[in-house]
Amino acid sequence: MATAENSQTVEFDVRTDEMLVNMGPQHPSTHGVLRLVLRTDGEVISETTPHIGYLHRCAEKIGENLTPRQWVPYTDRMDYLAGMNMNLGWSLTVEKLMKYDLPDKARHTRVIISELNRIASHLVGMGTYGLDLGSFSPFLYAFREREKILDLLEDVCGARLTYSYITPGGMTADLPKGWTKKCNEFLDQFLPVIADYHALLTTNAIFVKRTANVGVMSAEMAIDYGCSGPVLRGSGVDYDLRRDGEERYTSLYDGYAFEVIVEKDGHYPKDHDYPNVPTDAVLGDSWHRFYVRMLEVIQSMDIIRQGIDFYESATGDWGTPMKISTKLPKGEAYLETECPRGQMGFYIVSDGTGPIPFRVRARSSCFSNLSVAPELCKGILIADIPSIIGSLDVVMGEIDR
Repeated sequence: MATAENSQTVEFDVRTDEMLVNMGPQHPSTHGVLRLVLRTDGEVISETTPHIGYLHRCAEKIGENLTPRQWVPYTDRMDYLAGMNMNLGWSLTVEKLMKYDLPDKARHTRVIISELNRIASHLVGMGTYGLDLGSFSPFLYAFREREKILDLLEDVCGARLTYSYITPGGMTADLPKGWTKKCNEFLDQFLPVIADYHALLTTNAIFVKRTANVGVMSAEMAIDYGCSGPVLRGSGVDYDLRRDGEERYTSLYDGYAFEVIVEKDGHYPKDHDYPNVPTDAVLGDSWHRFYVRMLEVIQSMDIIRQGIDFYESATGDWGTPMKISTKLPKGEAYLETECPRGQMGFYIVSDGTGPIPFRVRARSSCFSNLSVAPELCKGILIADIPSIIGSLDVVMGEIDR
């Protein structure tokens, strides 16, 4: 600063200080009640710390005071965007403990319903991800089609979000008369709409700039952190419990033809049917994690069509739902299923004295997927946080339980 007296220049020592910034727990881009504490130097993130627990409801402890049939509604409220998949994982675990085998009709019903719920979940993931990055239209398109899926699920069990339809032993009821026809009509109508999603987001130049080469996670990092589902496959790891899980779960898909969505040699399955991977996208980035979910929607549609054909020629009934008073045999069982967000596991221990388990635990896919966020968010700009967290597609009800 020059002065009139001596015209001497004085230099100021300009420094920036680190600052702690809270993103959440009410921030709309945190996909639930998640709090991120960001250590920033200007716009650059040096450290990200997720704080969880805002949705903790003692679900596991409650499971140790109820019978397995009574605990089914609590599983709905873990991943509340994929309640059918939560019901399925818990039911299969209890059936493993009970050494109970499903009739064919119940098996195919479970496949149809869980894959339909997978599509609905991925639609929410797609729509809200666009919303996170400033694009409102995809959200409306996604929820328009999701409403039609919820109508189908409501016809089945009377509920649109928390279903309690799949229970230990089978289902609460058979599919309504004419339901499979309505489901096929929806799939026929839905398939052309997917091209609109690709035009709105997948190939959108702004969306690609916000997601390509952002939050790159190597296959090694994904495995080290225990990531699963689309987050893992988005890094090029060819692993899906519907194909690679234990026999009690994979047997549900016996006879079904489907491909695991993962990039191999720069291409996805049936690559010619889908938009090309952008030149600036890097395997393991936010764009690839989003793209895997988009392609899984089409795979789930194929599985549902096959399931309907199998269902209509299947023998048996929809199973025999387990009675509330059924005594559990002494022992333990653990089983993992491929939910929309990855590897969801349930664990049950019985001391053999009655119908109430001694221990109940859940292994959350989102917990492991979120744990990699501090590593992915190092050195990025604050504006890229929604891009990375949104690509992980976490649901906090599953993490906190």
